[in-house]
Amino acid sequence: MKDTLSSIARRTFPGFVHRWVGIQLKGDKYIPPVGKVDFGSLRGLTPISRHFGYDRGLPIDRYYIEKFLTKNAADVKGHVLEIGDNSYTRQFGGNNVTQSDVLHIVEGNPHATIVGDLTNAEHIASDNFDCFILTQTLQCIYDTRAALNTIYRILKPGGVVLATFSGISLTPPDEWGDYWCWNFTSQSGKRLFAEFFPEANIQVESYGNVLTAIAFLQGLATKELDSSELDHRDRSYELLITVRAVKPQETS
Repeated sequence: MKDTLSSIARRTFPGFVHRWVGIQLKGDKYIPPVGKVDFGSLRGLTPISRHFGYDRGLPIDRYYIEKFLTKNAADVKGHVLEIGDNSYTRQFGGNNVTQSDVLHIVEGNPHATIVGDLTNAEHIASDNFDCFILTQTLQCIYDTRAALNTIYRILKPGGVVLATFSGISLTPPDEWGDYWCWNFTSQSGKRLFAEFFPEANIQVESYGNVLTAIAFLQGLATKELDSSELDHRDRSYELLITVRAVKPQETS
């Protein structure tokens, strides 16, 4: 009966109390002592969702992809190629797109105008596309150099590839998990593209931080974090890598 509310709380919620007091005293720099980390809903051996957050809202990696494409929307014009469907072509190109093509590796995709494998695509004409939107594809291609060779070849001189690929990520439990070969860093992405594009024509960025990496691995959605948490970047926790690469103009 002599217990106060605070003493009950300290016994019942020790991790919470330590964190709350620490934040009041030291702000975001507070580091809980060993044994006082409060894992809460994240303490488990299985994630909250194995579907990248699609079943809870907009996935965190898609939030970053859309920020990247918004930043480079002026490149989405003319004859545009996209993987799987042309949703980003329509969203970011609009009336600036004169022709839209969709590449898919498997026959029967209703959106596909071209069926083929980027590592073996001689049937796709060279110097053909003004823009190639290549989102979340390279991690599913084992022979990335062969794919980059094709990408460089089929772009028009002055054409742009807007590519995104995974850094920190789960491997999907569906059929795409059988194709999943790589997780990248900004350094490996830059070096890969520099084997084909002039280094001066390559812009590499990474998105993510320790909180968004944890949230993404748990399958949480964008709406479960605030914008300041989503937009903070920490190169030590690269969740998504983006590359904008331009094929040089022909010289006489």
